Amino acid sequence: MPETKPKILIIEDDREIAAIEKDFLEINGFEVVICHDGMEGQKQALAGGFALILLDLMLPGRDGMAICREIRDKIDIPILMVTARMEDNEKIRGLGFGADDYVVKPFSPTELVARVKSHIARYVRLTRNSGQAQKPDEVDFGWLRINNGTHQVFVNEIEVTLTHKEYELLSFLASNPEMVFSKEKIYDKIWGEDMYGDLKTVAVHINRLREKIEKNPSDPVHIQTVWGAGYRFLQ
Repeated sequence: MPETKPKILIIEDDREIAAIEKDFLEINGFEVVICHDGMEGQKQALAGGFALILLDLMLPGRDGMAICREIRDKIDIPILMVTARMEDNEKIRGLGFGADDYVVKPFSPTELVARVKSHIARYVRLTRNSGQAQKPDEVDFGWLRINNGTHQVFVNEIEVTLTHKEYELLSFLASNPEMVFSKEKIYDKIWGEDMYGDLKTVAVHINRLREKIEKNPSDPVHIQTVWGAGYRFLQ
């Protein structure tokens, strides 16, 4: 029986760019579905069956930001935002709505394929580990519990929902309390050394974590910024 190819959903209104993405991904062993309209793309995404979504920012029917937020509320697979905009606030908005990473046009097709492969590999590795039958291994600080067997996180005994990247980031920091990690080190650990992303990705995910676990995200007690050095987790 032939091996099932990972399926990628491309939501992109520029037909030439979509065709380039499709060609390179198919050459590298992926099955590809293309949607040129935002609403149709969102419908396809929510139908499931995809390993990763490449989502353009500017789309007819519905913009990429709204689609990303809608998808992330219902499914948790890697989402890579593809955008021609260079403004930092647009990148930060995309990550804030739940995108795992972004690619800026014009991009190298080989770099795009490498990043797709890396995100899928890390997602599969994380979900495979969570499905293993094993005694749960918890990080427990009383107010915060991280169950590495079920990938559940509880703050004051109330479960909070994290994306896979948020979970990986929190688990990494909480497993190394009081140690300071630079943005570069965190990016290498969570996104992978072979990635070519922007370090602002780290800051955005740190802020999203603070919103979910800190009592006052604007004055964090547990996930602290060490100016000029990076971040640390305090119990």
